[in-house]
Amino acid sequence: MAGSTRQLKFARLIQKEISDIFQRDKRGILDNTFVTIAEVKVSPDLGVAKIYVSMMLAKDKQAVLEKINIRKGEIRKALGDKIRKQVRVIPELIFYLDEVEENAQRMDSLIKNLNIPSSAKSTKEEEE
Repeated sequence: MAGSTRQLKFARLIQKEISDIFQRDKRGILDNTFVTIAEVKVSPDLGVAKIYVSMMLAKDKQAVLEKINIRKGEIRKALGDKIRKQVRVIPELIFYLDEVEENAQRMDSLIKNLNIPSSAKSTKEEEE
């Protein structure tokens, strides 16, 4: 994650606070879906925060993401209430699905299913 020290600190703060908001979820945004904030990237002017959300056990991840996006005004307000005294501007929140875990599982599956021929031919060549 490239960026200035200020961006990195701000991203960590947002990640911590959004995680806390989702963990407490008094507003019923997630409907008991276990959501993890995988990463937060902040624009250089600190006005936009891209939040990557991981939902390991969710059946319909896209539907959960849509619910989050529909209610992101409430999430931003809750974030503002928590960090108001630490920052000047509450950033615009943009949520994305974090698909790193799914991609890793897919690649593991592909690697396991590779049909690699035995190395008997290469050992004969080494002996000569």
